Amino acid sequence: MHHRSNSLKQLALQKFKKNFWGVFSFCFISCVGVIAIFAYAFAPDNSQYANQMHLSIHSKSPGFKVTMLTLPSTTENAQNGFSRLFWGVKNSDTELPISSYEIQKDQLMYVAYASDGLKGEEKTVALERFPNRNVTPFITTKRFLFGTDKYGRDLLSRVLVGARISFFIGFIAVFISLCIGLVMGSLGGYFGGKIDAVIMWVINVTWSIPTLLLVIAITLALGKGFWQVFIAVGLTMWVEVARIVRGQIISAKELQYVTAAKALGYSHFRIITKHILPNIMAPVIVICAANFAGAILIESGLSFLGIGAQPPMASWGAMIKDHYNYIILGKPYLAVIPGVCIMTLVMAFMMVGNALRDALDVKGQ
Repeated sequence: MHHRSNSLKQLALQKFKKNFWGVFSFCFISCVGVIAIFAYAFAPDNSQYANQMHLSIHSKSPGFKVTMLTLPSTTENAQNGFSRLFWGVKNSDTELPISSYEIQKDQLMYVAYASDGLKGEEKTVALERFPNRNVTPFITTKRFLFGTDKYGRDLLSRVLVGARISFFIGFIAVFISLCIGLVMGSLGGYFGGKIDAVIMWVINVTWSIPTLLLVIAITLALGKGFWQVFIAVGLTMWVEVARIVRGQIISAKELQYVTAAKALGYSHFRIITKHILPNIMAPVIVICAANFAGAILIESGLSFLGIGAQPPMASWGAMIKDHYNYIILGKPYLAVIPGVCIMTLVMAFMMVGNALRDALDVKGQ
């Protein structure tokens, strides 16, 4: 039996590898996961939440270049390398877009950047503000590959950092829904009777409430924030897992291996966890892949409504909310880029789910 189980796993893995779009989507999701974890290492703006604002260069097109003057801060931020890598740099320096600069005696004279052909304000800074009176390292040319948003922040950096919420909400929401769904579905399917009736009543009541409305209610009850959204989405997605598990257990508990386990005197807990659940996980895995995509869409909708991740935290849904009106103002990329990111990630999870469904299809082996 153990050899047979291993051979079925190998056959499923081989079948999955032959599915080009499934493997491609899995690789794409893995790349997004790496980017989400190490977002600040890839982002041009590695400040916390990629929140460096430059209002004078707001809503610039992709590929925009500008000369940037950095005024070093006198305060020191004690921050270790781990914190800088995973949570961004607590940057207290001031970045100023400039059009030109000139060094005269003990001062740096610069002209602030102004768009639409206007001339910016002329200002001066004492050279003593720079270490060793050396200005060169603090004047750089900065390119914005995806342009800037309406606050002058680097759009590429915001997209990379925003991938964290959309990616990790899938894992946390699916984990919560899996834990609740397995318990509720197992109890209802295995014991039946009044326990099953009560659980099915809870499932049907939860199922009858629109998902987004239920998430909004839970979010308002828990409060607005990062973790509250994750928990709220997870608490609304368990019903699908519970229904699948319940149906599978109702079919499996009448099979011979379950009857043999009962005859040997095994406890109900052992029969469910050691014998039934391992044999019914294939459809559960497929529904979890679909729930990943659903969680991403729900979070994006919540952020678009303003009750998801709160500013200045980067979120793809919030980026669409901030810039959807720019679609008719000639700069649709501000909303289209995060929208395409959501679409491609959701599509990748759906394709992986379809590939897993085909690979785990026992009748097709």
